[in-house]
Amino acid sequence: MKWNNRILATKDFIDDTKDAGEVGAGHSVTVLYELVLEDSKMEIPETELKYQTNEQTNMVDELLTVNIRYKKPGKDKSILISEPVGINQLADTRTDNLAFASAVAEFGLLLKDSEYKGDATFYKVLSQLEGTNYKQDEYRAEFYQLVKMEKDIY
Repeated sequence: MKWNNRILATKDFIDDTKDAGEVGAGHSVTVLYELVLEDSKMEIPETELKYQTNEQTNMVDELLTVNIRYKKPGKDKSILISEPVGINQLADTRTDNLAFASAVAEFGLLLKDSEYKGDATFYKVLSQLEGTNYKQDEYRAEFYQLVKMEKDIY
């Protein structure tokens, strides 16, 4: 079972009739991606991706490209925004929001006993949360307690 129900074929990204999820005006979405480095032992399926080989990019420090399509209100044709992200654009530290989001994702992988959980543990999730200001938000504090309870069950 796939845990992402918004996967598109590469060719469908430019097809305005295909729906991969909508974000309304004034809303936001957090998306987490795992970057697979060139020397990784991970099997990558045959595909025509920009970063499949080093020869396909001109920038040595280019890590990824963010592609977003959007439609203006009342319009049928989407507009593409494509922005490469280089290593010099990375922050030295994680924000609390990113640390919290990654802890939630790791917790989900553990609950599902996902083949992608790697070396994740409930202790690591708690440690990530403890590195944030989780106590200042009642929902995050509640999530912390939930992780602690699950740790004690497993």
